[in-house]
Amino acid sequence: MQRVTSYLTAGTSSEFPVATVILAHDERHLRRKLLHLDNGDMVMLDLKEPVLFAHGDRLVLDNGDLVEIHAAEERLLSILPRDPLHLVELAWHLGNRHLQAQIETGRILIQRDHVIAAMLKGLGAEVSEVIEPFQPMRGAYHTPGHGHGAKSGHDHAAVHTPDAD
Repeated sequence: MQRVTSYLTAGTSSEFPVATVILAHDERHLRRKLLHLDNGDMVMLDLKEPVLFAHGDRLVLDNGDLVEIHAAEERLLSILPRDPLHLVELAWHLGNRHLQAQIETGRILIQRDHVIAAMLKGLGAEVSEVIEPFQPMRGAYHTPGHGHGAKSGHDHAAVHTPDAD
């Protein structure tokens, strides 16, 4: 069985991956785990520190091959604001409730919750159910260079190994 002790952040390698692993957002915070790949193989992820992986990040196998992480499709709520200021207001209400959210230019995605959906509709948002990959914003304490795989500030040309971070 192949081992993984390093990884590459999304977009840093043009090499074609030999396999993929599909993980929901709450399954992408990893340090040590047996992963089942789409080709039927299994690999042992064994990192020095936990990493919060994003869609497109790549695991480097012992033999140098790459496995790409894909965000699983999840049952979500799509929240559409009236305007940019309304988006900020809605994001504030979600953050005040400590909900994980994927914030985009014209919408917010959260996990389905009928109580929160009713609140958002009451605030004037258009809310609909969708099924798509979920990449919530990383918290303020998941900072670059601390083993969390954050995109901004990371050295995108480097392979992250136990001794590199």
